[in-house]
Amino acid sequence: MPLTDAYVQPERAHEPEARYPLDVAFCAKCSLVQILHSVPPEQIFLEYSYYSSVSRTLLEHSRFHAQEVIARRGLGPDSLVVEVASNDGYLLQNFAKAGIPVLGIDPAVGPARAAEAIGIPTLQEFFTSELATRLRSEGKQADVLLANNVLAHVPDPNDFVAGMSIILREDGIAEVEAPYMKDLIDDLQFDTIYHEHLSYFSVTAAKLLFERHGLSLNDLRHFPIHGGTFRFTLGRNVDVSDAVRALLIEDHAAGLTGFEYFRDFGRRVTRLQKQLRNLLLELKAAGKRIAAYGAAAKGTILLNSSGVGPDVIDFVADRSPYKQGKLMPGLRIAISPPERIMEEMPDYVLLLAWNVKDEIIKQESAYLERGGRFIVPIPRPVVLGMESLGRAPNRAASVRPEMT
Repeated sequence: MPLTDAYVQPERAHEPEARYPLDVAFCAKCSLVQILHSVPPEQIFLEYSYYSSVSRTLLEHSRFHAQEVIARRGLGPDSLVVEVASNDGYLLQNFAKAGIPVLGIDPAVGPARAAEAIGIPTLQEFFTSELATRLRSEGKQADVLLANNVLAHVPDPNDFVAGMSIILREDGIAEVEAPYMKDLIDDLQFDTIYHEHLSYFSVTAAKLLFERHGLSLNDLRHFPIHGGTFRFTLGRNVDVSDAVRALLIEDHAAGLTGFEYFRDFGRRVTRLQKQLRNLLLELKAAGKRIAAYGAAAKGTILLNSSGVGPDVIDFVADRSPYKQGKLMPGLRIAISPPERIMEEMPDYVLLLAWNVKDEIIKQESAYLERGGRFIVPIPRPVVLGMESLGRAPNRAASVRPEMT
């Protein structure tokens, strides 16, 4: 597969792209699922074009998270909140607005500069145990350490968690959000497997990793964001909640600690890809125009691995100005602003960013009202129109009255 964030400038469309193996393995010893080929992180993250603030769903999720942590921990002007992989300041800005000192750490040039522009002090570095030691020697220790949607990205999770332990105050807490392996397998979220995501965690695998570095997994909460995410609460003191105990039992009962659970995943993915490809080809053969929404990493994997290219998809709409005007990695489909959907009224829009389906459908309600339809690919291809929401499309306003 190509690197999911390696968007192509149109003038370089004729140049070959680097591709890397994308094989996934299960470790019977620690229950971790991981990819076998690691791309140097400098190739992926220094020119990273993912900006968290583009997603309203994520902004709301982060705002509530910050408010809850501030209240629960009684944070104030003498506290310090450190976030690893702080991106464009989307989460830390909530603490800063409340007068709480913050420090972001992120190696990506663009997002780090965007965070600084809104007043969030940000170290443009990769987080390691060495950096954590340096910060601690400078008197910087975290009352709250946040690491959301990053644990899966690091090539050395042991060094990363060791750094968390070093920078955390003795009575501090760390909160880590990571996708849940069971959601990925059960809901066939194969497109979330890509080179940025080196590791995939069950509760069991996460607990073993944290404990190896003196951090107790004391609590957890499950959220639907990103297709299913756990927020792990860690501390030096052991105070394990009933929720953690219950999920560890569930991991074992479901089979996440053994290989049999994963054995038929590849066959199920192949079947889903065939169903999606056949649906799109049938629509194309019937003369329908198809666009896509969300130039996300998962979109790169879904399109490339399913063999769906510019002969099927006319363009990909995306709200991020950093992606617009470029081409999708691998298959070179043009990325356009979302306004193009209403301007051209394709018959169908494939939701590549299916994890924020509700947000996109709300934003593009006018498209639905004019008779457009969305295709949600995961966990199985489903076509959504206004009738799916209990309303008939506004045929009088449609520019394509032949739509079905």
